[in-house]
Amino acid sequence: QPKPFDAAKQESSMLPMIGVCPLFDARSSRIWMRSEYLQAVEEAGGVPVVLPLTTKVSTIESLLDRFDGFLLTGGQDVDPAIYGQKKKSLCGEVCAERDVLERLVIQGAESRDKPLLGICRGIQILNATLGGTLYQDLPTEHPGVEHDMEPPYDRAIHRVFVLEGTPLADIVGSGSIEVNSYHHQAIRDLAPPLQVSAVSEDGIVEAVWMPGKRFFQAVQWHPETLYRKEEKCRRLIEVFVRVASEN
Repeated sequence: QPKPFDAAKQESSMLPMIGVCPLFDARSSRIWMRSEYLQAVEEAGGVPVVLPLTTKVSTIESLLDRFDGFLLTGGQDVDPAIYGQKKKSLCGEVCAERDVLERLVIQGAESRDKPLLGICRGIQILNATLGGTLYQDLPTEHPGVEHDMEPPYDRAIHRVFVLEGTPLADIVGSGSIEVNSYHHQAIRDLAPPLQVSAVSEDGIVEAVWMPGKRFFQAVQWHPETLYRKEEKCRRLIEVFVRVASEN
Protein backbone atom coordinates (compact mmCIF):
# COMPACT_ATOMS: atom_id res chain seq x y z
CA GLN A 1 0.00 0.00 0.00
CA PRO A 2 1.37 3.47 -0.89
CA LYS A 3 1.91 5.81 2.02
CA PRO A 4 -0.69 8.61 2.32
CA PHE A 5 0.40 11.94 0.85
CA ASP A 6 1.48 14.40 3.52
CA ALA A 7 1.05 17.90 2.07
CA ALA A 8 2.79 19.59 5.00
CA LYS A 9 5.79 17.30 4.67
CA GLN A 10 5.90 17.80 0.93
CA GLU A 11 5.77 21.58 1.32
CA SER A 12 8.50 21.61 3.96
CA SER A 13 10.81 19.57 1.74
CA MET A 14 10.81 22.42 -0.78
CA LEU A 15 11.85 25.14 1.65
CA PRO A 16 15.29 26.61 0.89
CA MET A 17 18.12 25.37 3.06
CA ILE A 18 20.26 28.23 4.40
CA GLY A 19 23.72 27.46 5.72
CA VAL A 20 24.48 29.74 8.69
CA CYS A 21 28.15 30.27 9.53
CA PRO A 22 28.77 29.45 13.20
CA LEU A 23 29.98 31.67 16.00
CA PHE A 24 32.90 30.35 18.04
CA ASP A 25 33.75 30.61 21.72
CA ALA A 26 37.52 30.19 21.99
CA ARG A 27 37.47 29.94 25.79
CA SER A 28 35.22 26.89 25.83
CA SER A 29 36.26 25.65 22.37
CA ARG A 30 32.72 25.28 21.09
CA ILE A 31 30.55 26.69 18.35
CA TRP A 32 27.35 28.55 19.23
CA MET A 33 24.66 30.64 17.61
CA ARG A 34 22.48 33.65 18.43
CA SER A 35 18.89 32.53 18.05
CA GLU A 36 17.89 35.68 16.17
CA TYR A 37 19.78 34.61 13.04
CA LEU A 38 17.94 31.30 12.91
CA GLN A 39 14.55 32.73 13.80
CA ALA A 40 14.81 35.45 11.15
CA VAL A 41 15.62 32.93 8.41
CA GLU A 42 12.90 30.52 9.51
CA GLU A 43 10.24 33.22 9.74
CA ALA A 44 11.25 34.36 6.24
CA GLY A 45 10.48 30.88 4.92
CA GLY A 46 13.86 29.20 5.01
CA VAL A 47 15.37 26.30 6.91
CA PRO A 48 18.43 27.56 8.83
CA VAL A 49 21.20 25.06 9.52
CA VAL A 50 24.34 25.94 11.49
CA LEU A 51 27.41 24.89 9.53
CA PRO A 52 30.29 22.97 11.11
CA LEU A 53 33.40 24.96 11.94
CA THR A 54 35.66 23.14 9.52
CA THR A 55 38.60 23.96 7.28
CA LYS A 56 38.37 20.70 5.32
CA VAL A 57 37.94 21.70 1.69
CA SER A 58 36.03 18.57 0.65
CA THR A 59 33.50 19.10 3.47
CA ILE A 60 33.00 22.75 2.56
CA GLU A 61 32.61 21.88 -1.13
CA SER A 62 29.88 19.41 -0.18
CA LEU A 63 28.11 22.06 1.90
CA LEU A 64 28.29 24.52 -1.00
CA ASP A 65 26.62 22.02 -3.32
CA ARG A 66 23.87 21.05 -0.87
CA PHE A 67 22.70 24.40 0.49
CA ASP A 68 20.57 26.94 -1.37
CA GLY A 69 22.01 30.06 0.29
CA PHE A 70 24.48 31.19 2.95
CA LEU A 71 24.34 33.63 5.86
CA LEU A 72 27.57 35.13 7.19
CA THR A 73 27.10 36.10 10.84
CA GLY A 74 28.82 38.43 13.31
CA GLY A 75 31.64 37.46 15.63
CA GLN A 76 35.41 37.77 15.94
CA ASP A 77 37.53 40.25 14.02
CA VAL A 78 38.89 39.32 10.62
CA ASP A 79 42.61 38.50 10.65
CA PRO A 80 44.41 41.52 9.11
CA ALA A 81 46.86 39.14 7.42
CA ILE A 82 44.06 38.38 4.95
CA TYR A 83 44.30 41.92 3.60
CA GLY A 84 48.07 42.24 3.95
CA GLN A 85 48.37 44.08 7.26
CA LYS A 86 49.88 43.37 10.64
CA LYS A 87 47.53 42.99 13.57
CA LYS A 88 47.36 46.17 15.63
CA SER A 89 47.00 46.22 19.41
CA LEU A 90 43.35 47.35 19.25
CA CYS A 91 42.34 44.62 16.83
CA GLY A 92 40.29 42.04 18.69
CA GLU A 93 40.36 38.27 18.89
CA VAL A 94 40.48 36.46 15.56
CA CYS A 95 39.41 32.93 14.65
CA ALA A 96 41.52 31.35 11.93
CA GLU A 97 39.06 28.50 11.37
CA ARG A 98 36.17 30.92 10.76
CA ASP A 99 38.28 32.93 8.35
CA VAL A 100 39.10 29.82 6.31
CA LEU A 101 35.54 28.49 6.35
CA GLU A 102 33.91 31.77 5.42
CA ARG A 103 36.41 32.66 2.70
CA LEU A 104 35.77 29.32 1.03
CA VAL A 105 32.01 29.77 1.43
CA ILE A 106 32.24 33.22 -0.17
CA GLN A 107 34.34 31.98 -3.07
CA GLY A 108 32.16 28.91 -3.59
CA ALA A 109 28.89 30.83 -3.38
CA GLU A 110 30.23 33.36 -5.87
CA SER A 111 31.31 30.72 -8.39
CA ARG A 112 28.01 28.83 -8.05
CA ASP A 113 25.88 32.01 -7.93
CA LYS A 114 24.36 30.89 -4.64
CA PRO A 115 22.62 33.70 -2.71
CA LEU A 116 24.70 35.11 0.14
CA LEU A 117 23.85 37.62 2.87
CA GLY A 118 26.57 39.00 5.14
CA ILE A 119 25.82 40.65 8.48
CA CYS A 120 28.31 42.71 10.55
CA ARG A 121 31.49 40.59 10.45
CA GLY A 122 29.92 39.15 7.30
CA ILE A 123 30.41 42.37 5.33
CA GLN A 124 33.97 42.61 6.67
CA ILE A 125 35.09 39.09 5.72
CA LEU A 126 33.37 39.48 2.35
CA ASN A 127 35.32 42.66 1.62
CA ALA A 128 38.63 41.25 2.86
CA THR A 129 38.18 38.00 0.91
CA LEU A 130 37.58 39.87 -2.34
CA GLY A 131 40.59 42.18 -2.03
CA GLY A 132 39.52 45.06 0.22
CA THR A 133 40.84 46.28 3.58
CA LEU A 134 39.31 47.08 6.97
CA TYR A 135 39.62 49.59 9.76
CA GLN A 136 41.02 47.41 12.53
CA ASP A 137 39.63 49.72 15.22
CA LEU A 138 36.96 52.13 14.04
CA PRO A 139 36.87 54.45 17.09
CA THR A 140 40.55 55.38 16.72
CA GLU A 141 40.96 55.12 12.94
CA HIS A 142 37.68 56.74 11.85
CA PRO A 143 35.87 58.37 14.79
CA GLY A 144 32.31 59.44 14.11
CA VAL A 145 28.82 58.35 15.07
CA GLU A 146 28.23 55.63 17.66
CA HIS A 147 28.84 52.24 16.04
CA ASP A 148 29.12 50.12 19.20
CA MET A 149 25.80 50.39 21.01
CA GLU A 150 24.82 48.84 24.32
CA PRO A 151 21.94 46.33 24.53
CA PRO A 152 19.08 46.02 23.86
CA TYR A 153 19.97 45.67 20.20
CA ASP A 154 16.44 45.73 18.74
CA ARG A 155 16.44 49.51 18.40
CA ALA A 156 17.98 52.05 16.05
CA ILE A 157 21.02 54.11 16.99
CA HIS A 158 22.03 55.96 13.79
CA ARG A 159 21.03 56.53 10.18
CA VAL A 160 22.37 55.07 6.96
CA PHE A 161 21.71 56.35 3.47
CA VAL A 162 20.70 53.78 0.86
CA LEU A 163 21.92 54.70 -2.63
CA GLU A 164 19.52 54.89 -5.54
CA GLY A 165 19.84 52.30 -8.29
CA THR A 166 21.22 49.56 -6.01
CA PRO A 167 19.65 46.18 -5.25
CA LEU A 168 19.31 47.25 -1.62
CA ALA A 169 17.26 50.26 -2.70
CA ASP A 170 15.01 47.92 -4.68
CA ILE A 171 14.31 46.07 -1.42
CA VAL A 172 14.14 48.79 1.25
CA GLY A 173 13.89 51.97 -0.82
CA SER A 174 16.50 54.69 -1.26
CA GLY A 175 17.16 57.45 1.23
CA SER A 176 17.66 57.43 4.98
CA ILE A 177 16.86 54.45 7.21
CA GLU A 178 17.44 53.92 10.93
CA VAL A 179 19.62 50.97 11.98
CA ASN A 180 21.22 49.38 15.01
CA SER A 181 25.01 49.06 15.21
CA TYR A 182 27.53 47.15 17.30
CA HIS A 183 30.93 46.67 15.68
CA HIS A 184 34.41 48.17 15.95
CA GLN A 185 35.72 47.20 12.50
CA ALA A 186 34.42 48.29 9.11
CA ILE A 187 35.31 48.52 5.43
CA ARG A 188 38.19 50.86 4.67
CA ASP A 189 39.15 50.19 1.04
CA LEU A 190 36.35 48.62 -0.97
CA ALA A 191 37.09 45.32 -2.73
CA PRO A 192 37.10 45.81 -6.53
CA PRO A 193 34.26 43.33 -7.25
CA LEU A 194 31.90 45.06 -4.81
CA GLN A 195 29.83 48.23 -5.05
CA VAL A 196 28.51 50.38 -2.21
CA SER A 197 24.76 50.40 -1.58
CA ALA A 198 24.62 52.33 1.72
CA VAL A 199 26.78 54.63 3.84
CA SER A 200 26.46 55.96 7.38
CA GLU A 201 26.29 59.57 8.48
CA ASP A 202 30.05 59.60 9.05
CA GLY A 203 30.88 58.03 5.68
CA ILE A 204 31.39 54.40 6.72
CA VAL A 205 30.34 51.81 4.13
CA GLU A 206 27.24 50.18 5.58
CA ALA A 207 26.15 47.89 2.74
CA VAL A 208 27.64 46.37 -0.42
CA TRP A 209 26.62 44.17 -3.34
CA MET A 210 28.22 42.31 -6.22
CA PRO A 211 26.92 43.02 -9.73
CA GLY A 212 26.03 40.05 -11.90
CA LYS A 213 24.83 37.87 -9.04
CA ARG A 214 21.24 36.96 -8.13
CA PHE A 215 21.77 38.00 -4.50
CA PHE A 216 25.23 38.78 -3.13
CA GLN A 217 24.79 41.47 -0.49
CA ALA A 218 26.05 42.39 2.96
CA VAL A 219 25.19 44.97 5.60
CA GLN A 220 27.11 46.32 8.59
CA TRP A 221 24.07 46.54 10.87
CA HIS A 222 22.05 43.68 12.39
CA PRO A 223 18.70 43.13 10.63
CA GLU A 224 18.25 39.84 12.47
CA THR A 225 17.60 41.72 15.72
CA LEU A 226 15.43 44.40 14.09
CA TYR A 227 13.31 42.42 11.64
CA ARG A 228 10.29 42.04 13.94
CA LYS A 229 10.10 45.81 14.49
CA GLU A 230 11.43 47.18 11.21
CA GLU A 231 9.72 46.15 7.97
CA LYS A 232 12.76 47.09 5.86
CA CYS A 233 15.00 44.70 7.77
CA ARG A 234 12.38 41.99 7.45
CA ARG A 235 12.12 42.53 3.70
CA LEU A 236 15.89 42.20 3.27
CA ILE A 237 15.92 38.77 4.88
CA GLU A 238 12.74 37.70 3.08
CA VAL A 239 14.16 38.59 -0.35
CA PHE A 240 17.40 36.74 0.44
CA VAL A 241 15.46 33.60 1.38
CA ARG A 242 13.11 33.94 -1.59
CA VAL A 243 15.99 34.12 -4.07
CA ALA A 244 17.56 31.08 -2.40
CA SER A 245 14.29 29.19 -2.98
CA GLU A 246 14.66 29.75 -6.72
CA ASN A 247 17.74 27.54 -7.06
